[in-house]
Amino acid sequence: MARTPATRLTRYLPILGWAKTYDKDTLTSDLVAAVIVTIMLIPQSLAYALLAGLPAEMGLYASILPLVAYAVFGTSRALAVGPVAVVSLMTAAAIGNLGLTDPVQIALAAGTLAFISGVILTVMGVLRLGFLANFLSHPVIAGFITASGILIAASQLKHILGIKVEGHTLPGVLGSIWENLGQTNGVTVIIGVSATAFLFWVRKGLKPLLLKKGFKPRMADILAKAGPVGAVAVTTLVTFVFGLSNWAGVKIVGEVPMGLPPLTLPSLSPELWSSLFMSALLISIIGFVESVSVAQTLAAKRRQRIIPDQELIGLGTSNIAAAVSGGYPVTGGFARSVVNFDAGAETPAAGGFTAIGIALAALLLTPLLYFLPNATLAATIIVAVLSLVDFSILKKTWGYSRVDFTAVAATIVLTLGFGVETGVSAGVLLSIGLHLYKTSRPHVAEVGLVPGTHHFRNIKRHKVETDESIVTLRVDESLYFANARFLEDYILNRVACEQPLKHVILMFPAVNEVDMSALETLEELNRRLGEGGVTLHLSEVKGPVMDRLQRSHFLDDLTGKVFLSQYDAWTELTGKMADARAAE
Repeated sequence: MARTPATRLTRYLPILGWAKTYDKDTLTSDLVAAVIVTIMLIPQSLAYALLAGLPAEMGLYASILPLVAYAVFGTSRALAVGPVAVVSLMTAAAIGNLGLTDPVQIALAAGTLAFISGVILTVMGVLRLGFLANFLSHPVIAGFITASGILIAASQLKHILGIKVEGHTLPGVLGSIWENLGQTNGVTVIIGVSATAFLFWVRKGLKPLLLKKGFKPRMADILAKAGPVGAVAVTTLVTFVFGLSNWAGVKIVGEVPMGLPPLTLPSLSPELWSSLFMSALLISIIGFVESVSVAQTLAAKRRQRIIPDQELIGLGTSNIAAAVSGGYPVTGGFARSVVNFDAGAETPAAGGFTAIGIALAALLLTPLLYFLPNATLAATIIVAVLSLVDFSILKKTWGYSRVDFTAVAATIVLTLGFGVETGVSAGVLLSIGLHLYKTSRPHVAEVGLVPGTHHFRNIKRHKVETDESIVTLRVDESLYFANARFLEDYILNRVACEQPLKHVILMFPAVNEVDMSALETLEELNRRLGEGGVTLHLSEVKGPVMDRLQRSHFLDDLTGKVFLSQYDAWTELTGKMADARAAE
């Protein structure tokens, strides 16, 4: 069916689709979800900005226009876009590599990073390149996120202890903490540890307690999600009343500019773009993979669907919106999106209402944040990111696939030891490299006929019927340049054994493609077997593979035949039939 102009417009502007059925009930659900997410997002956005090494207000700015942009261009009904821990850490690493000290230049670099990331994501979406994210395997992503959670939590210990710590790797951070441990601020430790313990209790125990006390589930959920706001309010009040920033040296957020996000423009410096491009690319890929995974999971629960390529555009425009409104790179957050979903968000409009809530906070509440201790924000980050740490992936991959275990373990070690960019870059290369390694040594099974059936199975696993004049090899992988030589060597080694061999049948039910290198190998194999008096046959070749073979001279020169089924090849070459057919 041809697409109409209206359909094409809806493809790029999903808001035109869901807005048609928007009603009062949907509005109520979206408003309630927005209230809950806003309460959760205010302290998170401040904390993640500090994690990124940026002024706290940039976290608020990154939580306003990006949400509006995603509401217009995104396809997920529940995804909540904004600053997240992993992307904030990667932003800190990217800007840290520039060696900047001027706060204005650092903020400009952060905005430029968001703009470059936005352009990359948008272009990928327009060109429908979402499949590129598949090169980052799930085990590698799990390992990277686990390592990032550890690294983020370790990096925040400096705020809990009230000391100065440098380093972007776990050994560097821990070494710096050890060197400066003697400068620990006792009052800061009390605030930080108390806030951390309180937030852990809120996460695990407050909602069940409120339900026991008779609160309705929705109200209990709102109060539980407001836990970080409670920690912020209490510690800020205590710091202000007792003047802890003066006589006790407690580090505070300080002045947060009041007002809506300023209009900002990214730098157009070619040098800055070249310095940030690779970091922006990695942030784009990681952000997209994390975001689309969450979006697909939540959509499946309501039997909805998302469009990954349009999600690229939604995230791309969100990052561009962050760049022009004083923010830094954003993506869809796991915890925030789950809260949005559980709170009943029906459409992306919930994100737009959340943006209004954050804007009101930026207009009215920022003076109240002056005495907010950095230790409280650090506690918020630590509690949030430790939920990302999942060492069970090591046990799962060790038991299932040693190759995947190697990828996970290497990603964790490299991320912790050399930083997030090295870790994720190594993860991508490992994913591709391990895939090439596995497919370069395809599983090839010698098969025989299962008595009384038309089925052929591995002679090492089943009691099957074979014929000494025939060798049937089932190839369980597509053939391409990396594994063609392996298959040739395997077949020639098998044929070299002493037996009255007349026929080699290559069974192709799992072969989806034969590239030019593999075709040349098959041609050479056909020639060498023919010189040795052995005929080469193919069976169960898929249609698309057969179409390409017919466009070459291979089938004209083939010494044997191409059989529709392996059973046809067996009966013709041996003159035998299965017991079941003979009985008929």
